[in-house]
Amino acid sequence: MNITRDYDTEITDTGSRKYAYNFDFDVMHGFMIRSFTPFFLPGSPLELGSYKGDFTQRLLAHSDDVTCVEASAAAIDEARASLPGRATFVHSTFESAQLPRRYDNIVLTHVLEHLDDPVALLRRINLEWLSDTGRLFLVCPNANAPSRQIAVKMGLISHNAAVTPAEREHGHRTTYSLDTLERDAASAGLRTLHRSGIFFKALANFQWDRLLATDIISPGYLEGCYMLGRVDGIPDMPFLGIPARSVV
Repeated sequence: MNITRDYDTEITDTGSRKYAYNFDFDVMHGFMIRSFTPFFLPGSPLELGSYKGDFTQRLLAHSDDVTCVEASAAAIDEARASLPGRATFVHSTFESAQLPRRYDNIVLTHVLEHLDDPVALLRRINLEWLSDTGRLFLVCPNANAPSRQIAVKMGLISHNAAVTPAEREHGHRTTYSLDTLERDAASAGLRTLHRSGIFFKALANFQWDRLLATDIISPGYLEGCYMLGRVDGIPDMPFLGIPARSVV
């Protein structure tokens, strides 16, 4: 395991920023699954970076044989407790994980931006874990999301792709845009099958949490943000990659 990083500390909420917000769990996870579903292949999914099992729970609605790899002992203990016997959990970093087979669906949601060497993981996925016709489902926060562009204009961050001190405290190493995400995927031997946005996001997550506690935001408004995000491609980004060796 990477002794230079404390994964349990990185997932701990701080006074300045939460690691994950209710908006992530209650809104974004549902829209991520909705974006993925038309592209899922039959077979067992591999989730890399399962955190406390919240997204795992949604994957289990599509398969009863989900494998999860997670570096944080605290997170994986909570995931095992909340989903007893329902998924296979592997406590390991991605660099040292040893998995017994290849998978037709591999999922990384808000994980790649945390890695010291993201291309190395994408290459390992491509060469070792993804089946010849498998699909990689990848979501990262978008440097060009309206909320980040507004933060630049407010002087809160220096540029769209900046990694803030609070983000770095929670393990962020980079902030992707669609072009840099595709660049790293291509460097790992993956080719793009589909790319889009998920949600038009003009507010920060903590602001969304406050609004969702009121009656200001309706389900219809959230649906509108989802539809607008998919058209414009400027919120959190789903990227669907496949091995360059595969034929679809």
